[in-house]
Amino acid sequence: MKYVPLGRTGLNVSRVCLGTMTWGTQNTQADADEQIEYALANGVNFMDTAEMYSVPPNAESYGKTETIIGDWLSRNSSRREEFVLATKIAGSGLAYVRDGGPITGQAVIDSVEASLKRLQTDYIDLYQLHWPNRTTPHFAKHLPGRVRFSDIDAAEHSAQMLDILQGIDACIKAGKIRHFGLSDDTTWGINEYLKLSESHNLPRVASIQNEFSLLHAKDWPYLIENCLHEDIAYLPWSPLATGSLTGKYLDDQRPAGSRWGFAQRHGLFRDTENAEKAVRGYVEVAKKHGLTPAQLALAWCDQVDGVTSTIIGATNLEQLKEDMGAFDLALSDAVLEDVMAVFKEYPAPF
Repeated sequence: MKYVPLGRTGLNVSRVCLGTMTWGTQNTQADADEQIEYALANGVNFMDTAEMYSVPPNAESYGKTETIIGDWLSRNSSRREEFVLATKIAGSGLAYVRDGGPITGQAVIDSVEASLKRLQTDYIDLYQLHWPNRTTPHFAKHLPGRVRFSDIDAAEHSAQMLDILQGIDACIKAGKIRHFGLSDDTTWGINEYLKLSESHNLPRVASIQNEFSLLHAKDWPYLIENCLHEDIAYLPWSPLATGSLTGKYLDDQRPAGSRWGFAQRHGLFRDTENAEKAVRGYVEVAKKHGLTPAQLALAWCDQVDGVTSTIIGATNLEQLKEDMGAFDLALSDAVLEDVMAVFKEYPAPF
């Protein structure tokens, strides 16, 4: 396993981050225990969750994943320092979370306390804002015209960010969190937080996790370049495009127990005609070079300059083993050329 700095935090994390969002709906406590043990035994020291999980998000599944991790920690408290634990505060829009209200400084303080209780730990290594208070070009809103940036009152949102930073600062000073990061944010969001932390002597953003894969590479090059030169760890989520890059959903297949068999909060927007064609292309490239489609997609993500640690998730141990194996691969120039031939044909397939 390879390890890299998590921004300027002084923490080193594995190139693989164990994602957990299926634990509680698609996976049981026993499944989670098995995945945690395998990941730790094979060098993974980074685990990501969120108060909103498990998925699909709803009032019943809220907090289940943190509770499952907490159950494992209650039985393995001496192993807490073996890994960096990241979780997230949900943004606005969920009626069962703070009545759907926005993230505020006080919401951070309250939500950190609730997550600590569910996780059964004294501290969170990386506390992330799951999505911003303003609308951003994520979740299929990245094509021109889907978001009107001019509708945003920048000064108002900057003031909200300052309040959030003050809440984070209070939690860090209390020893409840160590560092903070962003999720589903933009270059402007990153830089505004950097500016505010510098001018008000408040905690510096350490990382950002955004959707990034062969089907959804909108953060390359501008946001990733910004992260690299500002020492912001870039953490891709959904590197398999919610499983589509495995090829298992081709021809409208919905394997029993798979994620696409569940209702999707934002609708299943990754199953477009062009996405299907792109996946077929990548499946053929994988077959040509003796790789599984999942390993091709994950190894490609891992080799992108500026990527820090890729968040992977699995619904069974065999999938986890296959996915982790991708990070031992070095894709040849020939493989990368074939990948890019497909990518150029379908650069934004959904």
